[in-house]
Parts: sequence; structure tokens; C-alpha cells
Amino acid sequence: MVRAIVGANWGDEGKGKITDMLAKESDIVIRFQGGSNAGHTIINNYGKFALHLLPSGVFYNHTTSIIGNGVALNIPYLIKEIHSLEEKGVPTPHILVSDRAQILMPYHILQDTYEEARLAGKSFGSTKSGIAPFYSDKFAKIGFQVSELFGDEDALKEKAERVCTIKNALFVHLYHQEALDPQKVFEELISYREMIRPYVCDVSAYLYQALREGKNILLEGQLGSLKDPDHGIYPMVTSSSTLAAYGAIGAGIPPYEIKEITTVVKAYSSAVGAGAFVSEIFGEEANELRVRGGDGGEFGATTGRPRRMGWFDAVATRYGCRIQGTTEVALTVIDVLGYLDQLPICVGYEYNGEILTDFPTTSILEKCKPVYEYLPGWKCEIRGIRRYEDLPENCRRYVERIEELIGVPIKMVSNGPGREDIIYR
Repeated sequence: MVRAIVGANWGDEGKGKITDMLAKESDIVIRFQGGSNAGHTIINNYGKFALHLLPSGVFYNHTTSIIGNGVALNIPYLIKEIHSLEEKGVPTPHILVSDRAQILMPYHILQDTYEEARLAGKSFGSTKSGIAPFYSDKFAKIGFQVSELFGDEDALKEKAERVCTIKNALFVHLYHQEALDPQKVFEELISYREMIRPYVCDVSAYLYQALREGKNILLEGQLGSLKDPDHGIYPMVTSSSTLAAYGAIGAGIPPYEIKEITTVVKAYSSAVGAGAFVSEIFGEEANELRVRGGDGGEFGATTGRPRRMGWFDAVATRYGCRIQGTTEVALTVIDVLGYLDQLPICVGYEYNGEILTDFPTTSILEKCKPVYEYLPGWKCEIRGIRRYEDLPENCRRYVERIEELIGVPIKMVSNGPGREDIIYR
């Protein structure tokens, strides 16, 4: 069976923990999109980890971890991440990389940095990991596939020269920066060949056989529904699809094989980067939630930037679950909210005197104000509780109200950062 784990909101919902937990029952875990621009935080017996490219199943000896063809593959970063696990005592994971994955190059990171500087106050809040230029090149057909590293060197060199001609028009004349050296780009590509050689595989063929053998496969998404380039808060989105449906493309499996879509939902809201965020809160109210939140404060796993904070947004989450095709929800970090006397839930958006309950397009969203209802808090610590019926009544009321508003069953409630801090309903 194939299960996808994806986010309902802006990312940072706690997918890493849920993937790590469900990987125990999986044979294969696949990253199918995105790159090193976001991280999944995992706490287990080996310590605390922020994974960026590696799938969250790398801590299990029985699991094969796959980098799919939809991923922005920063090869030196991947090798560094593998070594960092080994240095902390994690057994060397079994990793496969699709021969159709495309390579994120150092000049993508430079271009990302230059473009954000050029945009200044109108920037997209990029992590400057090279993601947007990478995907732009992929669809402009001037990217480098892993398979090309093992082909004809003269053809690779000629392509590097051709790509540098295009890039240097931007670097020199738009950004007023130093031109790229085609020879250096070619040499970088050749150096990547030996780094990645041990991992390269025809992933779609491997997965075809795995499905025939009845293996359990887990698709791990990055970021969340509202950062999807087609269905999110465009243009303040990421550059690859964050939806479960794309897992079939980014991994190379038939779409009908995806049987379960576990969508991770945060018990409050947070976001890194710019973009519309209706239930956002500010000042001391936001700072207290930020400091208490997550597994050690709400700060970006990749950048360390303070996350923007907000109350639970039922409008955005219901939409996020709908476009994912959610079959079940995992509600995370609910333990964080025990300090509150009352819990606001955004149940609608006020726009031009009317109340919207369907998530609108960005131009409308930017003019919306939140409409709240309030539930009483439970005012106690809930970590360590393992049975749903043992949660305080007001905590259960909060979970059940969210379930009612989003229209999808909440099957898991995470009440702490550890792998074992989970309640099944």
C-alpha cells in the first residue's frame, strides 16, 4: 500500500515526526518534491535532527529511503547530511536516488540570493537555497539530470557552456555580478558523479517491483497545501507541488496506488516567509506562542528565522485538506496550548462586509480579516497522556470542534515532540 504524508497549511506542521513514526511500519520512504529549503525536525533515541533532503525514514534499518525525481537534488548537501547522521551514531541508511532527479547547482543558490536582493522589500522571503531558479531551469529544459553525469562528457561540457551563456546574461547585466565560468561548472558536475554514484537507481522500476511485491510505501511531502504553486497563496509559494497527487509523479508510481493520504495539521498556525496569513497574531501574544511552540520554539529548521504565528485557521485548513484529498488527519503540538485561558479558532473571513467560509484567491485573501469563535482552555499539562479519553474535557472539545470544522477524521493527536508522544483515536 502507498500512503502519502503531506501538510495542510504553510508547512512546519510536524510532518517529520509523523513520518518518522509511520516509517516503522514502512518498507520504503520517498521524498518526492522540494529541496533543502525546508527541514523536518525529528527527536528520537539518537538525538534531535533537522533533516532537509533525506526522507524521515532514515533512522530505521529495515527502510529504504528514496530521493525521487521531483526533488531539487543538492548533491554535496545530501552527502553532508548522510555523514552527519553517521557521526551521531545513526546506522548508515539505505538510500537510493532517482537517475531522473535533477541537480541543484551552486549558481542556483547565487541566482536566488541575487534576485532576493534585487527585489528588496518586495522579495518572496526565499530561504536562498536556489529552489526557484532550479525549478525554473528544469521547466526551461536547461537543467542537469543525474543520468547526464554518467553520459558523454563532451556533451555535458557543451551543455554547461550553453547554460552559462544564458545565466551570464542575467548575472552580468541584471545583477551586475561576476560571470560564471563554464569550465568550473563542468568540473563541479564531474565531481558530483562520484559522490552520487553509489546511490543512483532507476527508481520508478524499483518501485514498480516493490508494488508488485506488496511493499508498504510512504510518500513524504515538504511544506503544505498553501505553499503549492497552483493551489496556494501564489506568488508567495514554493516552486514544486506540495500535494499528495504529485507524489505519484515525483516518485514515479501510478496515481491509483496512493490509498491513504495522512494530512498533518497544526493545533495553531505558523508560517515562514511572506504571504497572506489571515489569523496571524503579533507582539507579545505571538512571541509567547512562538517561544512555547514546536519542539523548542517556532523557528525555521533551515534558516532559524522566527516563524510568524497565528491561531488555528479552520478556513485554510479545511481547504488544505480538501485539495490534498485527505483521508485522515494527524493533529500536532496540541500540548503547547495548555497555558491559554481560551482558544481562538478562525471560522470565517470577513471580506467587504460578508463572511467567507471557502478559502479565496490571494488578491481577496490579503484583504480578509479573521472571524473567531472561542473555546475554553484546559490549563494543564497533557504530555504523557496516551489515551484520548484521558485528555481534559476542554482539550477533547477543541479537537472535536476542529474535526467538525475541517470535515475530516482526526485519527492521531500529537501531544509532545517525542516519537512516543502520540494518541490514536
